[in-house]
Amino acid sequence: MIETGTLIIVMQFTKGITIENGASGLITVGGALTLTALLVKPIINLLLLPLNLITFGLFRWVGQAIALFLVDFVLPSFTIKLFEFQGFKSDLFVIPPIFLRGVLAYVAFSFLLSTITTFFRWLIK
Repeated sequence: MIETGTLIIVMQFTKGITIENGASGLITVGGALTLTALLVKPIINLLLLPLNLITFGLFRWVGQAIALFLVDFVLPSFTIKLFEFQGFKSDLFVIPPIFLRGVLAYVAFSFLLSTITTFFRWLIK
């Protein structure tokens, strides 16, 4: 259930994802994301294979965006309204605040979820 852990991390740093029913809703959404990652993403990635080959895999997040949209469409307790990141400032670098709505919110969340999930899977191997 890497997707559930990743979802918890993303919800700590951003706003815009709403999950009803507390922990049981979170587990349901995590399970749905896991199922879509196992069943739907391979088909989507196969369809997007030429684009992934041209960009050296940079468009793998598109499969995550479609899976995220499907989970949002199927589960009424899970909604994505906007992507709101308050920004980050340190001595070395600054990440400005980001506010996105609609399709761009799905893209931002999918990119973030895909990046963190890939990192966790790399750590496990």
